[in-house]
Amino acid sequence: MQKLRTLARYALILAITMPLVSCAFFDQLSAMRTFKEANFLYGRGEYEAAIEEYQVVLDAVRADPEGELGQGMSIAYFYVANSYDSLFKPAFRGERENDAFLDSAEEYYQLAADNIPNAEFQKLSMQYLVSVYGPDKLNDPSRRSQMLQQMLTLEPENPDNYFVLAQLYEESGLATDAEMIYQAAVQLNADDPNGYLQLAGFYNRTGDFESTIGQLQARARVEPDNPEAYYTISTFYWEKAFRDFRITQEQKAEYVTAGLNAADQAIGLNDRYVDALVYKNILLRMQAGMLVCEDTDDTECISQQEGLIAEADQLRNTAQDIEAEARGAALAAAAAAEGN
Repeated sequence: MQKLRTLARYALILAITMPLVSCAFFDQLSAMRTFKEANFLYGRGEYEAAIEEYQVVLDAVRADPEGELGQGMSIAYFYVANSYDSLFKPAFRGERENDAFLDSAEEYYQLAADNIPNAEFQKLSMQYLVSVYGPDKLNDPSRRSQMLQQMLTLEPENPDNYFVLAQLYEESGLATDAEMIYQAAVQLNADDPNGYLQLAGFYNRTGDFESTIGQLQARARVEPDNPEAYYTISTFYWEKAFRDFRITQEQKAEYVTAGLNAADQAIGLNDRYVDALVYKNILLRMQAGMLVCEDTDDTECISQQEGLIAEADQLRNTAQDIEAEARGAALAAAAAAEGN
């Protein structure tokens, strides 16, 4: 009798809980089907229809945010935000309906950043918020800076966040702050050549040639076997020597010589590096043009000029031959592909 009463009690519990379990199970299946349909519409660019379907999913998410469904489907916040973002047209900024899309995108990107447990989607949502606050959208440098600071807190080891924040400061005219952030990014990973390139770009934009060269040389020290690192240095020396009319002839000669040395390092690593061959050719011609021969009897000076021009001609011809070979190989490969 006791055993029957126990079985009856279990049966009653089962009868009560089964509808609840079934209801939750079918709610989850329904949400998954709706989410799949929303993703299909999103993929086709039917953003308004996708938003309607995602909102149905989010109703279920809000009903149980800590449950399996709420945690798993919360990425719908991001897709709603991105759908609104895609509906916004910068060319029609100022029109109420169009601007409303951007306001909604901001709202849902923030909800995504706050509610999605997946770290990658959190980061992605914050990155899109940075874009929303950019000059071609909401144009809110203060909010953009705040969001970037949050991203630095979330990912203190990611140099990309530092670069974006530094660029924002630079665009806002805060050169000192920008320089500090660029330098922090470089210190974060001293073996990353990109950090030195970013800082060199900043110094170049501010007109600080010596600091630009210093960072490019630091980059070359990090990757000494990369011919492009030395080629880049040679182009900056050429640019300075050719375009800056404020420098003295002595400075110009120093820059040309430094550019030639950098080009030689690049060619030493890759003797078929066409761009480096071309720039060395140009620098040699500049060097020849800077020689001032007193008269036709100055045979030593004239001979030196002719030697520089002859070397430049040889480099130019070599570069042209390499390019011709490459074009011939490309045509042959194309013909072979057509034949197959």
